[in-house]
This record gives sequence, structure tokens and C-alpha cells, in this order.
Amino acid sequence: MARELIWVATANFRGYGCSECGWVFTASGPLVGDTIEEMKLRYESQRDNEFSSHICAQHPRKIGPKPK
Repeated sequence: MARELIWVATANFRGYGCSECGWVFTASGPLVGDTIEEMKLRYESQRDNEFSSHICAQHPRKIGPKPK
């Protein structure tokens, strides 16, 4: 099955992650832009680029079931 970007909600984290491993997205800094829309686009671009380039084998899943 192909990996997907999913919403992850745990006691310690709420954000985007990988459906196949323990990778989660953490923004590298504060959101910047002249408008909310520009800030959103930059956030999504960074998130999508990091997701597409991560290597699942480098992010083993913590103990627990795979999210659905």
C-alpha cells in the first residue's frame, strides 16, 4: 500500500504524519507571509515537500497500532 499523509492525534501530538511509519511534520519555524492564504500555502508546501522526501525506514513507528 502507498503511504499517505494523514492527520495524527495523540496525547502528545496533533498534526500531519505518515500512514506507514512514525514520521510527523514539524514546521521549521514561524509561519510567514503577507496574507493568511500565503502563510497557508507556504506551510502546505513545506509539509508536502518533507513528506514526499522522507524515508520511512528512518522513522520507525512507536509502539501501538497503525492508524486507520
